[in-house]
Amino acid sequence: MKTNKEIAIEWGISDHAVNDLCRRGEIPGAIKEGKSWRIPDDAVKPADGRVSSGNYMKRKKAPVRKALPIGISDYVRAQEEYYYVDKTMLIKDFLDRKPLVSLFTRPRRFGKTLNMDMLRVFFEISDEDTSRYFVDKKIWKCGEAYRKYQGKYPVIFLTFKDVKFDTWAATVRKIQRLLQDEYGRHQEILTDDTIADYDKEFFRQILSGNADEVDLAASLEQLSKMLTAHYHQAPIIIIDEYDTPIQEGYSKNFYEEIIGFMRNFFSGAFKDNRNLSYGFLTGILRIAQESIFSGLNNLSVNTVLDAAYDQYFGFTVEEVREMLRYYGVLDKEQELRAWYDGYLFGTRDIYNPWSVVNYVANGCMPQAYWANTGRNEILEDVLNAATDDITEKLYLLLQGKPAIARIDQNVIYRSLTQHPENVYSLLLVAGYLKASSRKLQADGSYLCEVLIPNKEIAAVYASEILSHFLHTGEINKTTANRIAESLYANDCEKLQQAISDYLHHCISFHDAGAEGFYHGLVLGLIALMDNQYKIKSNRESGKGRYDICMIPRSKQYPGIIMEMKWKKDLSSQSLELLAKEAMAQIETNHYEEELQENGVSRTLKFGIAFSGKELDICMN
Repeated sequence: MKTNKEIAIEWGISDHAVNDLCRRGEIPGAIKEGKSWRIPDDAVKPADGRVSSGNYMKRKKAPVRKALPIGISDYVRAQEEYYYVDKTMLIKDFLDRKPLVSLFTRPRRFGKTLNMDMLRVFFEISDEDTSRYFVDKKIWKCGEAYRKYQGKYPVIFLTFKDVKFDTWAATVRKIQRLLQDEYGRHQEILTDDTIADYDKEFFRQILSGNADEVDLAASLEQLSKMLTAHYHQAPIIIIDEYDTPIQEGYSKNFYEEIIGFMRNFFSGAFKDNRNLSYGFLTGILRIAQESIFSGLNNLSVNTVLDAAYDQYFGFTVEEVREMLRYYGVLDKEQELRAWYDGYLFGTRDIYNPWSVVNYVANGCMPQAYWANTGRNEILEDVLNAATDDITEKLYLLLQGKPAIARIDQNVIYRSLTQHPENVYSLLLVAGYLKASSRKLQADGSYLCEVLIPNKEIAAVYASEILSHFLHTGEINKTTANRIAESLYANDCEKLQQAISDYLHHCISFHDAGAEGFYHGLVLGLIALMDNQYKIKSNRESGKGRYDICMIPRSKQYPGIIMEMKWKKDLSSQSLELLAKEAMAQIETNHYEEELQENGVSRTLKFGIAFSGKELDICMN
């Protein structure tokens, strides 16, 4: 690699010109280091915009670049009006395999809906020549063997991504409206004399919005039968985000109703349905244990752990680099990688597409864009079910440490209460963890080393875990800020008052329990300080295991050691003695050794004693 100054001399142009070319992405492989660039030895000089006389040519207008498709899930519009990352080779991979029914499970906002709409446009019979939306795409270059499938099937398409309601009644009404709209797309059925009158009457019932739950559950099976009769070709059925209403049912207490409905709904569509060419479903979870897909032997399931189709949901490294080059921000690749890369789907390194698009569109400003797409309900459910051990592991994950977890891809929402260890499976498939390594077990599960994939998800964890432990409300975040400030200021009295206020306002006597409860509570309260400190919990140092160690990321801050004790019904005097006992344990066991090994010269030590809502802090 050469420096920009060396390249400037070699090419006979100024340092500024070389910097400009690198910044615009016109020198492939150039990497920014500080304020300079490192350029490959074999780099070729681009046109630099000068003429031989030394006079500058008239500056060309900056190219008009396409807008980025934020929130666009309409394939036709996305590929015509916006910057489109070509995922059409998904069609080839599918046609090479031809499974009867395919289920793709991926995290939210990873391009599932856009891909399903792409499949709809490609396969669906239409009065319009829809081949024009693919002639410049990769699939068209694969030849007639694949082109011949274009526009040859009737298609039933439903997306449940917006079926998010608090009650079963409202959920049924929304599903009814979606079916009403989809039946409306196929009103050619009503003009076909070969369709039986009773079938047309069923069609009108759905179309009018007067169908009951039994008819709604049979609607996919009935529509597929009528479309086959009309077109003499069995339809393709596409169900996008099939498990969104199931997740809502779990959170809003109508789980049994939604599971019962979906079992009949999908059974009629996909199980032993002679009027089905192919089926596609997408979601976050494969809810197999609920028998939704009972007896569906031809279901091909593709998860984040499978290599098949691994490049089609999310952006690959090459796709991101090409996007950055197109928008002239290739120098932002390292920052983008740290924030939004890190997912491992099958064997492929994958970026979060939603966040990448928003990052580039917002002037390359790193934020937790994925977190702002809605409530992180799955993480909330996990935290509600988490044991002390799981909570501790979540904090270790936040510090960039791996955890070993058994991953069961058949996990269901309600298993969390009976089997809290399933939280890791849920977090993996939902995009909150990645599996850096895995080993197949005899029961079909995997033993995996799991990690938080990137800075964005670390920020989501910190925010959600903080919210969980502090419940909700601005006053509680204020309390957390007061605690952070008191630690910075070495103000023991202010620290004790802040924690005491929180205990009295937000914790009931039923909440207050063993030492593990207070340990988790304090970890939650100091979560805001994660940017300034590496927060460690229950680790060996000196002659024992400390409760909490905070290693400063900058030399301007002191190291912090906390040891916590708890006993029931203590007097204020006994509570003070217990805090001093905690402090003595820090001193006797030399817990500060780990801080000293990390080059920390100044350490604050806090012995904290709890009893119900009361506490006492001893500081050294």
